[in-house]
This record gives sequence, structure tokens and C-alpha cells, in this order.
Amino acid sequence: MLAQSLTGLTVLDFGQLIAGPVCGMWLADMGATVIKIEPPGGELARRLGPPWQNGESLTALTANRNKLGLGIDLKRPEAAGVIRRLVERTDVVLENFRPGVTARLGIDHAALSAVKPDLITCSLSAYGQTGPWTGRPGVDGIIQAVTGLMAGIPAPDGGPGKVPLPLADMTGALFATVAVLAALRRRDATGEGGHLDVSLYNSMLMLQQLNLAAYLTSGTVPEPTGSAAPYAAVNEALPTRDGWIMVAAYQDRRWQALCDLIGRRDLVADPRFATNAGRVAERPALLAVLQPIFRRRTSAEWLPLLREADIVAAPVADYAEVVGTEQYTASGIEIELDHPRTGRFRMPGFALGTPGAARPTAPPPLTGQDSRVVLRRFGFTEADVDALVSDSVVFTGATS
Repeated sequence: MLAQSLTGLTVLDFGQLIAGPVCGMWLADMGATVIKIEPPGGELARRLGPPWQNGESLTALTANRNKLGLGIDLKRPEAAGVIRRLVERTDVVLENFRPGVTARLGIDHAALSAVKPDLITCSLSAYGQTGPWTGRPGVDGIIQAVTGLMAGIPAPDGGPGKVPLPLADMTGALFATVAVLAALRRRDATGEGGHLDVSLYNSMLMLQQLNLAAYLTSGTVPEPTGSAAPYAAVNEALPTRDGWIMVAAYQDRRWQALCDLIGRRDLVADPRFATNAGRVAERPALLAVLQPIFRRRTSAEWLPLLREADIVAAPVADYAEVVGTEQYTASGIEIELDHPRTGRFRMPGFALGTPGAARPTAPPPLTGQDSRVVLRRFGFTEADVDALVSDSVVFTGATS
């Protein structure tokens, strides 16, 4: 259903690394024609790793499917004129340069909207296009640190921990996609384009809606809670004889069912544990009771008992266990693509709407792979392209 919802739209994607490219990839998955514009040597993600596959960065491979590749040296004076010609037939421009870079290159919203007034441009940056921190650089780990997330995740050595995936980048990509879709809807209704300012900083604060709102109300900085939810108990990972299982039994009905299951009905009447708020406050005492009991059986023994009692529970799985489940297979999330350099590789696909309905049809492009094709589509003659290539403004084929 969503696979062709953006068919007919054209997007110029200047994104590098993760946040910008992933936003462009999701728009491509929904049917937009997305043109990935890269400098000589390719964008930064092509040199980021491990992991690698046959010398290619998996970071770049997993953020750029379904795109056409156009190579342009934006530092050449003639490049801005090429971009403006492309913009005449473009709906959305994505970029995640440092604030001020597009203006210096002559491809900011003011310059491009003069060519196409209903153009939508989306700028993704660390701290936004305005404000006291706008000029500061910021990558995923920096944003996790400065927005409070890292302080709440203890590392094994007791220091601050980081979510071991580019959460700020992926969150920024998500909210940028939402913003672009909303802007397209507004353009359909009013005919107006506009500039979208999406920051990783604000995106991460929005992601922490509940915890940040709790702090704003209470003034209390939350303590690290490990696997536990700070607002509910029992709602955390419990150790078994051979692993860990996540148990969510904080609703009174399920708390009572858990007490019955473990043969500790007396806990229901214990005033420390009578309410969810009490169980949260007395979490150490509660765990001192539950953990020795759960260690008596294996995870495989506990899980069916918990399900039969209608207690929400699941194993704490690593990726090897995740991809081996029947639910993973049935989800339709995994896709395989054939790449000219890496061969076949696997990755999560676009899984919104009907599973499998938006399966990608094209692997990520090599740098400059489709330059001639793209420029001809936008009205450039073969002589025009030859001249641009000869002057090293545009490059064709793969250089990275």
C-alpha cells in the first residue's frame, strides 16, 4: 500500500553518513525518485567501518537502497547552476551539511526556492539552523550525551553508557521523514513549499518525551535503572538458570498472577508491594525476592508458564536468536540485495504497511553510477554532460 505512495515525486539527497541518507532511503522505499548526490571519492559513510563487505561500508550500503547515484563536485563554481537546473523538476531537497554550508555553495533554500517556489527543502543538523549551538559539530554519540540519554545508561565499568546503535541519527531521520511528508501534504493543499529545520538534538528530546516530562514535573534527575522501567514494577529483566527474560507484570492483575505462579501469594498482601508505586519505590527489596526464584528454572521452562498465566514476558535475545525465530521470518523485515561489488547482502527492509509490499528493487548506487542517466532525464544534452564531465564538475561511473 505504501510502496508507491510517493510515486511521481523527485528528491535530491545530499545526505551523508546516516540521518540524511536514511530519510532519503525511506522516501525512496515509498516510491519517490531519490537522486543521491555525492562528491568525488564518495560521501563520508563510504569510508566508515567496520563492518565491511568486500571493501564496501555496510553503513553506506544499508542507508542508500533504491536511489540513483549522481556525482557532482559542489566546490566547482558551475555546480550550483547544475543543481538549480535539477531543482526545476524536483519536489524535495534533503541535506545534512553543517549550517551555513549550503549558503556558501549557493544551494540553500533561498537560492533554490527562487528557481522553484513550491520546493520543499529539509536541513538535518546537530542543533538546528538557529540558536546558540547552531555552529557546533555533533555526531550521534555527542547528541546521546548532551540530551541526557547517556547519563541514564550505565556502562559495565560504572561510567555512562551509549545505546549501541546510531539512535540520534535514526531518530532524526524518522522525524525528518515525518516532516517532509507533512510538508508535502501542506503543499498539496496550499501550493506552498518551505524550509524544514530538523535537528538531532530536538529529535532526541522528543524521543525522551516521558522521562523529560517527568523531570520537568518533579525536578528529580532520574537514576539509571538498567532494564527496569522507572514508572512500573515488575517491568524488567530477571535472571533465569541459563539467561534472562523480560517480565512485565506491573498491572495489579498480572502482579497477582505472578505471585500465584511463583507460589508467593503473601507478596500481594505485603504493604511494600501492594501498589505499582510501592513496587517501584521498593524495587531492590522486590528483586531480592524474585531473582532467586527465577534462577531456579531455565528461560525455556519459565516462558510457557508465564504465557499461560497471561503475564507479558519475552527472552532477552541477541541478534543470533532474533533472526532464528519464526516471528522474524514472518515479519518480512529482511531483504537481500545484489550489489556489483559486495555480491548479495542482507539488511532490514521497509516494513510499514503490508509486510514485503515495499521490497526494494535496486541496490545502493555506486558513486556517480547514474550521472549521465540522471542529467539526461533533467533535460541536459549529451554534449552538456560531456562538457560537465570534461570540466570535472560532474563525474560518472564509480570512484569509491
